[in-house]
Amino acid sequence: MIRRLSRVASCPRYEALRKLGKGRRRGVAQGHVPVYVGEEMERFEVRAELLSRPVFVELLRLAAEEYGYHQCGALRIPCPVPLFRRLLLLAASSDGAAEREEAEILLRSFDVLFLSSVDGPS
Repeated sequence: MIRRLSRVASCPRYEALRKLGKGRRRGVAQGHVPVYVGEEMERFEVRAELLSRPVFVELLRLAAEEYGYHQCGALRIPCPVPLFRRLLLLAASSDGAAEREEAEILLRSFDVLFLSSVDGPS
């Protein structure tokens, strides 16, 4: 654990999550995880329990592919912000089956867009 903390502290890209201008600090709500999404690096506070849902597991897999497992600082997810907002809304819905179905469709379309932008035009 100490080695891990020293790696994070020595990381040049490390950014304290709680710092908010002139020494003020902003905390993360209990039970939430700070996540930066998309190219804009928009900050979200996501309920930790949501990260075990299949759609978020898939997003975490994409993050690992994009940034590796040794990211420094906050969790970053390579997903367009509007899509991430939609997935959060789906996760808040009470109908689990509908959530899974729509989330799978959204992620498949994102995969197609993401892979085509990485591979370039065919």
